[in-house]
Amino acid sequence: MKLRFCKSKIDYWADKYKPTGDKALWENELIQEIKPRVRQLGHLELKDLKTLVKWKSKRRYALVKENCDSDVRHITKCAFLVNDERARIDILTCMRGVAYPIASAILHLFHKDQYPILDARAMWSVKEEDSYYSFSLWSDYVHFCRNIAHCNQVDMRTLDKALWQFSNENQPVS
Repeated sequence: MKLRFCKSKIDYWADKYKPTGDKALWENELIQEIKPRVRQLGHLELKDLKTLVKWKSKRRYALVKENCDSDVRHITKCAFLVNDERARIDILTCMRGVAYPIASAILHLFHKDQYPILDARAMWSVKEEDSYYSFSLWSDYVHFCRNIAHCNQVDMRTLDKALWQFSNENQPVS
């Protein structure tokens, strides 16, 4: 993996990230209201997961809403408590409609450790266009992003916004 843009431009690209409409409302709700509550409780509730999915990938919403609230609470609590990286993300994918991209967004927003969001835009920005998400790819991506964030003294949310925005403005339409 390698950034397609100069590391000194992370803040520049992150500052250009401006969600609009419902996406902006959902992101604000996730960060300002849901994140502090989830961190305090140690788990998500189904309503939190639904908001996250509307923000991250609306097409998964119909599947995600089939989960029951008690399962979401139990599964997310287990994922936040376990110390094994593979178990952490695999546990989250036990929920209906939750694959690596949604699981990574859950960890990104709500886990105490720093995690990137795995999606096609971010992967393009690090010259990784493999469409098959696996634990190996996820693990490599986490380590790569943590290193970039640490070396450039930015938090993971800033790096994630930069990766997404750079792709949004530069990735060729296929």
